[in-house]
Amino acid sequence: MTLRARSGVQRSWQQGHAPALLVIPLGLIVTVCVVDVLSPPHVHLGPLLVAAPAITVAFGGARTTAAMGALAVAAQVLIGVLRGVSGTANIQAQIAALIVVSAVCVTVCVVRDRREQQLHQVRSVAEAAQRVLLQPLPARAGPLRIAGLYIPAEEEAELGGDLYAVARTAHHSTRLLIGDVRGSGLGAISNTALLLGAFRAAAHRQATLPRLAVHLDAAFRWDTGQWRSRTEQDTVEDFATALLLDIPDHEPVVHLISCGHPPPLILRGDRLIPLVADASHLPIGLAGAFGIADYDVQTFPFEPGDLLLLYTDGVIEARDTEGRFYPFTERAPQWTTEDPDELLRHLQADLLAHVHAHLYDDAAVVAIRRTTSAPPPTDPAP
Repeated sequence: MTLRARSGVQRSWQQGHAPALLVIPLGLIVTVCVVDVLSPPHVHLGPLLVAAPAITVAFGGARTTAAMGALAVAAQVLIGVLRGVSGTANIQAQIAALIVVSAVCVTVCVVRDRREQQLHQVRSVAEAAQRVLLQPLPARAGPLRIAGLYIPAEEEAELGGDLYAVARTAHHSTRLLIGDVRGSGLGAISNTALLLGAFRAAAHRQATLPRLAVHLDAAFRWDTGQWRSRTEQDTVEDFATALLLDIPDHEPVVHLISCGHPPPLILRGDRLIPLVADASHLPIGLAGAFGIADYDVQTFPFEPGDLLLLYTDGVIEARDTEGRFYPFTERAPQWTTEDPDELLRHLQADLLAHVHAHLYDDAAVVAIRRTTSAPPPTDPAP
């Protein structure tokens, strides 16, 4: 299950809010009319009617704003008639000014609504791209229960440089990738798509993790550098920190290769165990001279009931307004008894509360719990 960081704040001008909020400009029009008519001749409150369409812009569409402007103009005419000054230059100037202000407010609504529609279309495309690139993780893979959380740094963004993916192998194990691509923007998204595609194409058929690491590095370097000049290849560096993991179904261990990525954590009861590899290799894209023999596979116990947490540096480097880092290793053990989905919900709420809903870097977390039993082995489909 992939969780979004922000479910979307309902805009104040949405249709469901308008009926209640219309009381404000309507009440203003009625109040100005009554007070102006009952006031002494030298007191004129009619100019305050311009506030009615101006307020309506904040929550209403073009039609609602136009209707409120028309009511304000009608109220100004009514005031002039009741006070016997409808033919004076002063009241006519006020009516003309009110018409102009109302027209400007309606124009603002039209422009805003068009931009809202364009933004909605962009969001739809971004959501479709996210579903294609950062596919939801399977809830189950062999004896594992899995959940993923992705939190973009930008509020309106759907995908950045953080990534994760899962694949099943022919020898009854689960392969996982979590990574963080250097940079941001379209370049980072392009490299994210490249790395995810290379992993999905090879993870299920590569015999060993070192072979998979070599394949990812070679594919990443080739695609990012094939159209660059020699000078650009020497000065521009595209790379991604990554963790490659293989979890056998019928052996209580996890095998991993670290390519410059933060170490995963095991939650075992009330204990938190960092899985710090003896060797952290160069990030994907920078290990051009590395061969299969240069990658060291580390093996750690991963017993039934354990919870494995994979994460990117956007989690541990998230800061509050006073510059304090998010205490990930202190908070995570509080939710060790939760299901992976529920743990990530708690983590999401706690992290966003710590940074006051403003991240400076994308953040991704994958939670994996090994259950007490695995399904019997089956022959892979041809």
